[in-house]
Amino acid sequence: MTTRASKSAGAKGAALRTAVGRRTVLKGAAAGAILGMGPWIVKDAFSSSGELNILMWSDGLVKSVADGFTRKTGITIKHTPFGSNEELINKMKATGGRGFDLISPTSVRMLQWKPLGLLQPWDMSRVPTERIIGPMLQASIKAGTWDGRNHHLPFLWGSEALAWRTDKWSREYKDLSYGDLYIPEMKGKIMGRPHSMMLAIGLYLDRIGELPSNRMLDAYKDEDTMRGIWGKITKFAIAHKPWLKQFWNDAEAQTRGFTQNGVVLGQTWIGPPLRLKNEGEPIVYMTPQEGALGWIDGLSIPVGAEHTDQVYAFLDYIYTAEVGATLANETSYNSVSVGAEKLLKPRAKKNFAEAYPEDALERMWWWPPEAPWYADLRAGYRDKFIAA
Repeated sequence: MTTRASKSAGAKGAALRTAVGRRTVLKGAAAGAILGMGPWIVKDAFSSSGELNILMWSDGLVKSVADGFTRKTGITIKHTPFGSNEELINKMKATGGRGFDLISPTSVRMLQWKPLGLLQPWDMSRVPTERIIGPMLQASIKAGTWDGRNHHLPFLWGSEALAWRTDKWSREYKDLSYGDLYIPEMKGKIMGRPHSMMLAIGLYLDRIGELPSNRMLDAYKDEDTMRGIWGKITKFAIAHKPWLKQFWNDAEAQTRGFTQNGVVLGQTWIGPPLRLKNEGEPIVYMTPQEGALGWIDGLSIPVGAEHTDQVYAFLDYIYTAEVGATLANETSYNSVSVGAEKLLKPRAKKNFAEAYPEDALERMWWWPPEAPWYADLRAGYRDKFIAA
C-alpha cells in the first residue's frame, strides 16, 4: 500500500510529483525507448493456457479483470490475498519463495527483498514496456534492480491520506492536517495503521516546527538520526493513543472502521474510502497539507514460480488502456497503463480531483526505499506504540 532512499528519493519523488501533477503519468511515455531495450516478443496467449497462482493485495485484483484474463487466454487465476508487505515477506520467507507465480510487493520494500534471494529477475524483452507509464516504470526499475537485473514492475499506484464521514465532521483542504486526528473532538474516533500513523505524526510535527526532519527524510540517513526522530514521534503517539478507535492492517478493516466501528476520521489508503463513497456512504478522502503518502504496488516473480509463460501472458493482458481503466475504476487506485485515463468513468475522475485538490499532487510525499536496518528499527517503535 511505500518507500525510496533519502536524497535520491527526493529527486525521484520530485520527478514523479511533477509528472503526476501535470497528469502526464496518465498520458503515457515510450519507456521502452528510454530504457534502450529490445522489441517485446509477442506470443499467442492461448499457447500458455493453464493456471497462474497470484499472491496479491486483497483489494488489488478485481474479479472482472481476473475473469477477463481467463476468457482471453484460457488461463485460470488463483488469487491468494494478503493485507500488508510484512505479511507478504513473511509468507515468502516461510515457503522459500515457492507456491506462487506472481506476487505484489510495494516498490519501497525492494531493499528488504534484495538480501532474501527470493525473487527472480524479469526478462525485460518479454515486458510490453511501451505500454507502461514512463515515470512509474522507471521508479519500479530503480527500486528493484540489483546484480544488473530488474525484479519489480509497477501494477497500481496510490496514496495514504485522510478520510472521514462527512455526516459527522468536515474540513476544507487548506486547513486539513494529520494533526486533525488528535484534536479533542476526535478522541476515541480515529483509525490508522501504526507505522504510517507515526510517519504522519512526524510530518505534522515537522510542518509546525516542533520536530524538524526535512519532511521525515532525515530519518532515513542513519540509525542515530532515525532514533532521535522516531523516539519523539513515539512519545507523541503513545500520549495520544486514547484517540484511537482501532488500528487497521488491510483494506477490509478500513471499511469496517467507517461502517461498523464508529470511526469518524481515519488515515487510510485511497481505495477503501472511495469504494465506500461510490456505494453511497458519506465518506470523503483528501490530501492534508503535509502531503499524501504516495506508493507504487508492483509485480515480482518468486524464485519458485512454476508458470512463467502464464506470468508474461498476464502482463500482456493487464498493460492495456482498457484493463488499466477497469482496475482504476473498480479499485479506486490509479492505473500505470498508457491511455487508461481516457477510459476512466466520470466518477473516477471526480474522485481523483477531490482527493488531490489544488496543489495536492505537488505536496505528495513518496515513500523512500526502506533498508532492512530502517524497517527493523521502525518495527520496534511501532510495537511500543501498539503495546502502550
